[in-house]
Amino acid sequence: MFRERLDRVRARMADAGVDLLLLSVGADLPWLTGYEAMPLERLTMLVVPRDATATLVVARLEAPRVEERPDVFSLRPWEETEDPVSIVASLVGTGARRVAVGDQTWARFVVDLQHALPDAQWSRATPITGPLRMVKDAAEVDALRAAAHAVDGIATAMRDVRFEGRTEAELSRELVDRMLAAGHERANFAIVATAANAASPHHEASSRVVERGDVVLCDFGGTMRGYCSDITRMFAVGEPDPEVRETYGVLVDAQERAFRAATVGTPCEQVDKVARDAIADAGLGDRFIHRTGHGIGLDAHEDPYLVTGNASPIEAGNAFSIEPGIYLPGRFGLRLEDIVVATAAGPERLNDAPRDLAVVE
Repeated sequence: MFRERLDRVRARMADAGVDLLLLSVGADLPWLTGYEAMPLERLTMLVVPRDATATLVVARLEAPRVEERPDVFSLRPWEETEDPVSIVASLVGTGARRVAVGDQTWARFVVDLQHALPDAQWSRATPITGPLRMVKDAAEVDALRAAAHAVDGIATAMRDVRFEGRTEAELSRELVDRMLAAGHERANFAIVATAANAASPHHEASSRVVERGDVVLCDFGGTMRGYCSDITRMFAVGEPDPEVRETYGVLVDAQERAFRAATVGTPCEQVDKVARDAIADAGLGDRFIHRTGHGIGLDAHEDPYLVTGNASPIEAGNAFSIEPGIYLPGRFGLRLEDIVVATAAGPERLNDAPRDLAVVE
């Protein structure tokens, strides 16, 4: 698998006229090697020449974490007294003129490498790796599906949990604990936002105590088998206000329309427009303040993005969220999110937890 991915990367390098690919922290590295670098001040870098053996440069103390794959890369551990930038520069040699560097590489290393390779022309690696990573293979979809089903179980179980009298932070911690118990290696986020706090899409869970009559937004996800989950479900503590129910009905309709529109060949921006138009038709267009969705895989947010201006057509194997939201500052906020995979037979929802407004105690 990794060898085949590397071959496809090299083919794209050739098409783009890129001589060398340098990958450090970020999802491109584990996608190509199976090794996820820790975000350390010690440089980790995969050096991928277009026509020669790739080399993984890694601190000696990190080397035991690397599963060696001789058919994909050679391993070059460096000692504490060595300069890893000089090692990378020596591997590059004098033949590389066009260098693509991973988007998440720390600036300190990029600056030092530019000094060490003054004749190189620099560009981002995403145009090389992004289009390849966007199209998930069957194993990747299976991993995303497993992660989605794990958080589905949590979203469903939360319908029987008592919310009233607990803080946002307590409920957020429960979501984290449940994700870990369900098999996630880590929890990436657990947004719990109540009442007016939910009008801030990325609200940080606070000490606010949940009260009867509150609407509670729960948006949570983590990493399982290397791939990410991400789901948003809404809860009402006691019978919700009729306006909340009516507004939530608009949101459910917008999400369903966007889901049905997410077919192979449809421009990403068209899916965004479908959701946005449904909310605008209800007179709430200015209350939908973010894109309709983001790609998901090894990263929680990656290409493709369902947003105005992205005319790229959806491809079979693309995985992305569909998550329209309606936010009324000072009052409440609503969002509904599922992960979807595009297939030749039509869009497939990976999340199947109930999507109604759950009334809880």
